[in-house]
Amino acid sequence: MAGTKIGGERAALRNKARHGKDFYARIGALGGKKGTTGGFAANRELARIAGAKGGRVSRRRKTVIEPTIVVETTVTQNDLELAA
Repeated sequence: MAGTKIGGERAALRNKARHGKDFYARIGALGGKKGTTGGFAANRELARIAGAKGGRVSRRRKTVIEPTIVVETTVTQNDLELAA
């Protein structure tokens, strides 16, 4: 039953029985302690800059270029005299 909801529930029960009820809390804490990047909490200015960039990108609208129709016309000398 690997990969199903029932299989996952059975695996969780078995892990808790083998390693204790706080198994998932302990492995989650280990992962959090191993982190070395620091994230945005370590550099507030970097967080401000990144947030500003994301805000600009999300509010930028895409411009749609409308196709133009070109109509060929012939201009005669009489047309130019009437326009003047």
